Amino acid sequence: MMNICSGHKITLILFLTFPIFCGNLKAQDKTIGGSNKLNTREVFAKHKIMIIPFENRMYLSEIDFMINKESKLNAKQIKMTMRDGLNEQFYRRLKSKMPVVDLLEDTVKTKKDLENIYQYLSYQYLKVPNQDNYKSPTKEKEEKTINKGQLVVETNSDARFMNAKLKNATLVPYLSGKYKTDIYLFINELDIKSLNGTPGDFSSEATRKIILHYTVYTEDAKEINSGIAEVNLPSDVNNPNKIIHSYFSQLADIVVARIEKAVLKMN
Repeated sequence: MMNICSGHKITLILFLTFPIFCGNLKAQDKTIGGSNKLNTREVFAKHKIMIIPFENRMYLSEIDFMINKESKLNAKQIKMTMRDGLNEQFYRRLKSKMPVVDLLEDTVKTKKDLENIYQYLSYQYLKVPNQDNYKSPTKEKEEKTINKGQLVVETNSDARFMNAKLKNATLVPYLSGKYKTDIYLFINELDIKSLNGTPGDFSSEATRKIILHYTVYTEDAKEINSGIAEVNLPSDVNNPNKIIHSYFSQLADIVVARIEKAVLKMN
């Protein structure tokens, strides 16, 4: 009789303990399964990014005639609309990742800082880096040879992009101190090209492309990503709002994904 009762007690203890043990396993699984997402959010939360718009002179478009025809905006208005719209698309996609400062959000407050940034920026036309194995691009030495007594400079046919370089070492620390930012997205140049036909060609055969040149720096002036992002633009799309919301948004998606990858890599 005593043995039977003891057996029941052991069974009862195991039965009561087993659900608690299972519950602990589930809790551990949940923690393990969600750890990567939690860590990613924590990594981005530690950073704050600034979006620096392209300079007015760095907007190169071959379709503004058609944009004007549809929107009635003049050349200056088209440029400002594209500049604001591009920053807006980046702001929308970045704000869900980390805190963002857009220098076009309040130009009354940021006008002087923008002027200082542009004053201390220089541009270099460099080879487009490989995004699968990113390395910061460097200026290549020109190969010079003598052919029949004439100096020949060899040209490289590799794709190039406009990269931003900082000429003043105090600029980024100043911006970091004022805005509490530690990552800087420089939008260097925006090109809208008509790849065949003539600029402003409205025919169905015309193909067009939007090309964005950019550079991403950290607060210690380390270049963590740069290059170009590009999307095709249909020949019948000439409305600025549609270009911004349908095509600039795609450019932002491409670059923001690269920024995410670079930020995770440096943490």
